[in-house]
Amino acid sequence: MTAHADADRFLAARDFLLAHRDRHAEAYHGFAWPRLERFNWALDHFDRMARGNHADALRIARDDGAEDRHSFDALAERSDRVANALRALGARRGDRLLLMLPNVVETWETLLACTKLGVVVIPSTPQLSADDLVDRMLRGAVRHVVTDADGARKCAALAGGVTRVVVGGAFPGWRPFDGLRAAPAGFVPDGETRADDPLLLYFTSGTTARPKLVLHTHASYPVGHLSTMYWIGLRPGDVHWNISSPGWAKHAWSSVFAPWNAGATIFVEDAARFDARRVLETLVRGGVTTLCAPPTVWRMLVGEDLAAYPVALREAVAAGEPLNPEVIERVRAAWKLTIRDGYGQTETTAIVGNAPGQPVKPGSMGRPLPGYGVVLLDADGREADQGEIALPLDPPPLGLMAGYLGDDARAAAATAGGHYRTGDVAERDADGYVTYVGRADDVFKSSGYRISPFELESALVEHPLVAEAAVVPSPDAVRGAVPKAFCVLRAGAAPTRETALDILRFVRVRLPGYKRVRRLEFAELPKTISGKIRRVELRALEEGRHADGARGPAEFRDEEFPELR
Repeated sequence: MTAHADADRFLAARDFLLAHRDRHAEAYHGFAWPRLERFNWALDHFDRMARGNHADALRIARDDGAEDRHSFDALAERSDRVANALRALGARRGDRLLLMLPNVVETWETLLACTKLGVVVIPSTPQLSADDLVDRMLRGAVRHVVTDADGARKCAALAGGVTRVVVGGAFPGWRPFDGLRAAPAGFVPDGETRADDPLLLYFTSGTTARPKLVLHTHASYPVGHLSTMYWIGLRPGDVHWNISSPGWAKHAWSSVFAPWNAGATIFVEDAARFDARRVLETLVRGGVTTLCAPPTVWRMLVGEDLAAYPVALREAVAAGEPLNPEVIERVRAAWKLTIRDGYGQTETTAIVGNAPGQPVKPGSMGRPLPGYGVVLLDADGREADQGEIALPLDPPPLGLMAGYLGDDARAAAATAGGHYRTGDVAERDADGYVTYVGRADDVFKSSGYRISPFELESALVEHPLVAEAAVVPSPDAVRGAVPKAFCVLRAGAAPTRETALDILRFVRVRLPGYKRVRRLEFAELPKTISGKIRRVELRALEEGRHADGARGPAEFRDEEFPELR
């Protein structure tokens, strides 16, 4: 089997999904992952698509309103030069390179170059602290670093012998990235790339433990994101904007592999901070046709007059956490467009989603996507209508990680019993639609009822004064535990008794009695560096307070309000 034949198999699988993008049943039942042995996505797909192709591959909108455009052909040539330069600096197949940059063209040039070389990339967010970087350097066995001046300052503790490349100017002791572009064009690989060779190593942002090292191959993410391409509804020639920062898996999902698998243009914004009005103006000015954004962004956007912005969007999707139905309705009313939820993890590509052209059920993540068999397992490991989302491993789906690097015990636990267990709980209805319930370690019982924090949090954030909310069990002598909400208020709102009463009244009429929020505290929420709420800290806080007979400084309880009786 040759790399050329494998590339043809990849394209055949891609073309099947493009041809069936609006027919979920046919796409799901007719799709099969391509069988690959030798495959290098940058050489065998991107370069084949890019040579002589002067269409925009990447468009970067800047704060000042200007835009940088880079063609497919230009990125193919420039990544060749960067690959040759890195090889001259000692980068070899299997080496690990930490890539920590914002949305600048060098991010994509480096990723393509490393893929061609067989160098394993460790994408890292510029938000990392110096201590975070030391952990990644040691556990990731990093031998090369590409970052900007801010990142270089954080890397003062780098060991000797590490290749240092800085983007955007000079920095003492670092090689300027611009110099890499002076290397010869015409890259020749030093050998074959096997499809199961390592390509990406992600440090996940754990909410209960220190980050895990998720390893992906030249097949699992580049090819595995065919499911993501299908879920988004991408077509050749689309202009796709994924609002995500480099360093996180979602950036690779929708700002690299899914759009370029389809032959679409990647659109990004290199901005210092998020501004909803500027994003809406950029959507219109940029002619963006497909948009992916996390629920946090969608909630900010609907705070503006969406109808005043004549967008060219054909598809809109959300991922990262379930999207509350109110936001979906506001977008539909303004743009006659339905946001489609999707679900996956750093360990996988898109697993479940509302596919293009299919009915969307409010609150549901959709149905399993092509290439993924999805089952729900109860506490005894049996298939059920509610349980942990799991993927059968006979055979494993191509988009599943190779494993947790350096943690065989954790990898074995995640794949015990012939399934990959996601740690997320969901329920499935008679039509096969899957609805998220919560993390397995976040769901709790109150008076014998199972409580999903997400459902209660969705009701809370619909209140006009609530910006964010997290619900955890609070120990209770009678019920065992009761739902307690930690709320962050919007600017200008006062954390008073009157505000608490209004919020408790608001959610009381939106939730059944057994799911009632009975305690509420105004406080900041502990988060991981990627912005995920660390409910584990809030649970521990409540347990500690209960043991000490204490309560929060800005806590209110429903039994203290005669107005609620």
